[in-house]
Amino acid sequence: MTRSVLFDTETTGLSPFSGDRIIEIAAIELVRELPTGRIFHSLIDPQRDVPEASTRIHGITRGDLIGKPKFADIVDKLLEFFGDAPLIAHNAPFDFGFVDAELARLDLPKLDALRMIDTLALAKMRFPGMPNNLDALCRRYAIDLSERTTHNALLDCKLLAEVYVELTGGRQRGLGIDVDDSASIVAYKQVSNRTARVIAVSAEQEDIHAAFAGRLKDPVWKA
Repeated sequence: MTRSVLFDTETTGLSPFSGDRIIEIAAIELVRELPTGRIFHSLIDPQRDVPEASTRIHGITRGDLIGKPKFADIVDKLLEFFGDAPLIAHNAPFDFGFVDAELARLDLPKLDALRMIDTLALAKMRFPGMPNNLDALCRRYAIDLSERTTHNALLDCKLLAEVYVELTGGRQRGLGIDVDDSASIVAYKQVSNRTARVIAVSAEQEDIHAAFAGRLKDPVWKA
């Protein structure tokens, strides 16, 4: 099983070094780059104000966070969910920076930067010179954005999971002609570190596959 975790944060501002804090964090488990349905999600009391400018982006007010757990209350479950898997985020240095700052406040070690997979960097490799924020990528891949009226960590994770599938080769990865696509190759190597192996297929499985392919119109793998 090749497991990775995609995550996103919402914060009080742009810099953990000036006292900004995480107010929401969400994570989705992926196996072979596809969501399994397992998620982690929590609003977090930042123990400070939430500037109006930030609220305009994510829609979260200070009042929404009263009575919510502090980061220290959720850190064990968060790190357990992360496990030792590669960690995927859009503009990952931003999210890593905020999580690292929260961990430092608790005298816990930072996340290993070698686990980082940045989908923004992958998108820039595939679409140089084009807008590569999450909205732009969703529109490019015809992913429904109708629910995204404000930034929301869990919704953004779900959208990014769909984008990530496309950035790493699509749902029928490996069937395309463009085998030299650098973004797909980088992500494939970073996340999976797979070794090719031959899988024996029984006659019964071949018959089942042939029957399935026969119901499709011009399947790309059928001569």
